[in-house]
Amino acid sequence: MSVHLLHELNRLQHDLLALSARVEGMLLDAVRAFDHRDFALARQVINLDDGVDHTEVEIEEECLKILALHQPVATDLRFIVSVLKINNDLERIADLAVNIAERTLALGTLPPQTGTPFNFHDMAAKVQRMVNMSLDALIQRDAAQAREVIEADEEIDVLHRAMYDRVGAAISAHPGHAPALLQLISISRNLERISDHATNIAEDVIYLLEGEIVRHQHPEKS
Repeated sequence: MSVHLLHELNRLQHDLLALSARVEGMLLDAVRAFDHRDFALARQVINLDDGVDHTEVEIEEECLKILALHQPVATDLRFIVSVLKINNDLERIADLAVNIAERTLALGTLPPQTGTPFNFHDMAAKVQRMVNMSLDALIQRDAAQAREVIEADEEIDVLHRAMYDRVGAAISAHPGHAPALLQLISISRNLERISDHATNIAEDVIYLLEGEIVRHQHPEKS
């Protein structure tokens, strides 16, 4: 490997990890904003989205430039392919964090619902852990930890289905609360989608480390 290519790959990894930290922070703040109905914090999350979009494009352009100039092979090529895919998943996680923040703002305009004690804490904590573990697996080059993330995805699906059922029952019992309750369904769905992207990142880490494509080798979503 040339010294110049090594420098470019190190810079690419640095940029991807910086984006990872920014996106993980957005998710943490979006969940915190919802938990505490902190509308100022929700707006901060929304305002960060343009910066993430800009960085995603920069990282993609850098990957394409390295591919064109250096024509990497083997492990270096797998690394760049993995960065391209992880970069996209991070941008989508940021979008979903923004969606949660927007739903929080929407809830602030609606009357509070009563008799529907929904607690997203467990689901949100598990999703945040999946994101953190998938990114840590990338940093530590830990395929075993990446597989733990993949195995955790089904649990989030189960929690989302349970939340969907509970909200449906609550809408039937309290039709007047439907607007607020539908916002809760949206938040649950966004959390479930974030877990999917964390799983994608974990799959890409395994591909990077082992050269194995593990998509579709674990149970499909129902």
